[in-house]
Amino acid sequence: MVVNSEPTRISAQSPSHPARPLIVGPSSPSPPYPIRLRGKVCKGFGRGGKDLGCPTANLPDDNAGVQAMRGKVDTGVFYGFARVIPPTQLDPDDSDLNSSSNLDPNSSLSPLSPTSYLVYPMVMSLGLNPFYKNSDLTAEIHILHQFDNDFYNFDIKVLVLGYIRPELDYVSREALVQDIDIDKIVARRCLEREAYTAFSRDRFFWE
Repeated sequence: MVVNSEPTRISAQSPSHPARPLIVGPSSPSPPYPIRLRGKVCKGFGRGGKDLGCPTANLPDDNAGVQAMRGKVDTGVFYGFARVIPPTQLDPDDSDLNSSSNLDPNSSLSPLSPTSYLVYPMVMSLGLNPFYKNSDLTAEIHILHQFDNDFYNFDIKVLVLGYIRPELDYVSREALVQDIDIDKIVARRCLEREAYTAFSRDRFFWE
């Protein structure tokens, strides 16, 4: 993994930051993709939703899959699919999926609506987040779906299929938010390609 200790600082109006392509990468995933990650969602810095309007599901720093990515890819922003795993592995069409009876009464987990357990496009940041000067590698996953509740401590499965861009530093939060919004569009557009869409049905999500 190559970590740039002094990333380029980018402003929304910078001439070094030209219009970005909305589709990136090859027409089908190529090595090292797909990369499969699984882990328990942990609390992060709390800034994704509050500061950036982009709530994220964070995997812990010591997650084996995240650590394994160190030697495979550069840090940056990625696209793929993700699924929140229900507390009990029920059929996603089962109307009881949203029932609190499926949860341990002593559990801190909150039931989600049935649609929350489907597979959705995602955009993931893997790196040190230079704008916030992180010291540890973090994996922050934004699932492109409106959830009705937090899902801390739920298991999540992530299928990383491609790379959007390297991580950058920014002169303002507004410039960062602008790039995040474009990242979401790029992720959706990339995943609309047939060879990528097929991975939304990958057995990995249902095993």
